[in-house]
Amino acid sequence: MLQRLPFLIAIALAAGPVLAEKADRLKPMVFTAEKQGRLDGVNQRTELFGNVIITKGSLVLHAEKVDVRETRDGYHQAYASGSSGQPVSFRQARDVPGEAIEGVADQLEYDTRTETVRFIGNATVRRTRGTTVADEVTGAVIVYDSRTEVFALEGGNASPNPNGRVRMVLMPRTQPDAPASAAASAPPATLPLQPSTTITPPRKPS
Repeated sequence: MLQRLPFLIAIALAAGPVLAEKADRLKPMVFTAEKQGRLDGVNQRTELFGNVIITKGSLVLHAEKVDVRETRDGYHQAYASGSSGQPVSFRQARDVPGEAIEGVADQLEYDTRTETVRFIGNATVRRTRGTTVADEVTGAVIVYDSRTEVFALEGGNASPNPNGRVRMVLMPRTQPDAPASAAASAPPATLPLQPSTTITPPRKPS
């Protein structure tokens, strides 16, 4: 019997200056939690429990438990997990006014050095325009690179889709029945998701 292998695909927003909020890179990381916390100064490790919230500029992460480790060169690696019925959530604004990247998963890994977010288990990531979902991807694992806005998707047993498949929903950029005058006055549509043949998911931060 053939072994079922995970399905891997990578997609990217079309190339251009429309990237994640670049100002976030210069903002401090702020941690809050409702329950206990533990700081290990020798090993540069912090553990927080109970409705943990991490912010860094427009980036907001919610989790039940977070383990944050600081590297020798001053970067941070955050490992977040949710609770039963309450997954980890992530949101970050894009440089396009009113647009953001939002995602949920059972677990999440965030690395400030590479500016990548790894959504693990029942993962869903959306590009939103205001309150409207513009694009959506789901799978067992989704790796989001905020520098290039490339998503790497992997299927498997932890996918929320039937048979462990990955799934992409790309909404139309214009309404086909819109009058010509309305289309002319509408703001230019943002570039759609496109296949990428050069990206591979980063490994778990060490």
